[in-house]
Amino acid sequence: MIQKKVNLFRIIPLIIFFSLILLAFIALKSYDKDNIPSVLIGQSPPPLLLEELGNFKLLDKRDLKPIKENKIRLINFWASWCPPCRVEHPQLEKLSKKKNIQLFGVNYKDSKNSALNFLSEHGNPFLKIGSDKNGRNAIEWGVYGVPETFVIDQHGKVLFRHAGPITKAVLEKKFSSLIK
Repeated sequence: MIQKKVNLFRIIPLIIFFSLILLAFIALKSYDKDNIPSVLIGQSPPPLLLEELGNFKLLDKRDLKPIKENKIRLINFWASWCPPCRVEHPQLEKLSKKKNIQLFGVNYKDSKNSALNFLSEHGNPFLKIGSDKNGRNAIEWGVYGVPETFVIDQHGKVLFRHAGPITKAVLEKKFSSLIK
C-alpha cells in the first residue's frame, strides 16, 4: 500500500484562499448600505452658504441654530437630474405638512431653470431652499450623493442622516420615531 504524502505547502494556500472568501461573504452579508456613518451626528452642522433659487425664501445658517419650538428640521440635498429624488418627492410632500417638522431643501449641482421646473412640476415641499451650485456645501456636510437628508433637533444638533431616497418604507422604519 502506497501512502501518498500530503504536501502541506499545496493545501495551506487553498485553506487561506477559501477562508478569505468566507470572510468576504460574511462581511457582505452584514454590510448595511443604508447606514452610512456621519461625523456630524451629535454636532452642530456646518453653515450653509447657498445662492437664491428663484423667488423662494433662502435657507441660511440661521435656520440651523437652536430653536425654542419642539420641532425637528430636515435638510434635504436633492437635484432635478436625480431619479431617486423624484421617487422621494411624494414623501417629502407628506413630511412638509407635519406640524413638528421644518423641511428645508438644498439643490445640489443643478441648473437654476431645471430646479425651478422640477419644483413647478412636482410642487415645492420646502419651507426654505437654496442652491449649492458648485457642491461646496455638500462636501462640508459629507454628502455622498443625492438625495440625502439630515435631521437636526431643536438644539441645533444633527440627530440622524439618511442617504438615499425617503420611500414610504424608509419613512416608517427610520423616521417614524423622529417625526411622531
